[in-house]
Amino acid sequence: GMGRIGRELARRLAAFEAEILYYDPRRLPEDEEKAMGLNFTPFEKLIRKADIVSLHVPLTDETRNMISRETLRQMKPGSYLINVGRGELVDETALAEALNNREIAGAGIDVFSTEPIRPDSPLLQCKNVVLTPHLAGTTNEGRARIIEVSVKNVVRVLKGERPVNIVNGL
Repeated sequence: GMGRIGRELARRLAAFEAEILYYDPRRLPEDEEKAMGLNFTPFEKLIRKADIVSLHVPLTDETRNMISRETLRQMKPGSYLINVGRGELVDETALAEALNNREIAGAGIDVFSTEPIRPDSPLLQCKNVVLTPHLAGTTNEGRARIIEVSVKNVVRVLKGERPVNIVNGL
């Protein structure tokens, strides 16, 4: 996804002169892609080509289990999967199998289909994964912004206005 978080990641990756492939159902305008150094790539091709796949999409019927056993088999053996979007974007059992079988090199997972992660999750047995409890991106500054936006949203609603940053409608 190339929303606010995806764009921020792309901005940071640009400093490393990385080739940045992206897929989003709503393709960015060509001039914006060029300015950001982005290469729009169909999802099926991106999965096969990318060294690192980082998920930044909302959970919808279309994105649920977008990383499935089949998708993982299409990834390169040396590739990594990062999920900081929503837990149910990834079939966690299939991911654990792919990690244990070295079908992909590793993963970084900050969100789980059940939070907190279940004690019997197969991901806990994988040696090539970093698991964080849905706070990998949290900093003191980030928490302050969350509080500020939350307070502003309460004020907006009290004034009869629509809150900002709604993900799944209101």
